[in-house]
Amino acid sequence: VQLQASGGGLVQPGGSLRLSCAASGRSLSTTNMGWFRQAPGKDCEFVAGIDWSGGRYYADSVKGRFTISRDMAKNTVDLQMNSLKPDDMAVYYCAVGRSRFSSRMSSEYDYWGQGTLVTVSS
Repeated sequence: VQLQASGGGLVQPGGSLRLSCAASGRSLSTTNMGWFRQAPGKDCEFVAGIDWSGGRYYADSVKGRFTISRDMAKNTVDLQMNSLKPDDMAVYYCAVGRSRFSSRMSSEYDYWGQGTLVTVSS
């Protein structure tokens, strides 16, 4: 399984970015996918996930601002991030779950993309 994340960059507070994760080697219809992030000096934290059935779930800190979606034809998972805050600044990683079911724990994901940097600054 290989994951390629893209879409990071510099954005002003209140702005938007869309991250994309292209997966190869496993169909999204059979697995749970997640986005995590890690800011400097902080632990990796769960951001959003979408399970095999398309069920979506979010961290409280991003609920209402971020939207996770998937394109089954392209085998990609996107993260639309709106109303970005300085606290959202981090390296964002997409990951493939060990099972079909939702999980907020990084230990339940076994393949990770290379990460894409999101900088929120004026």
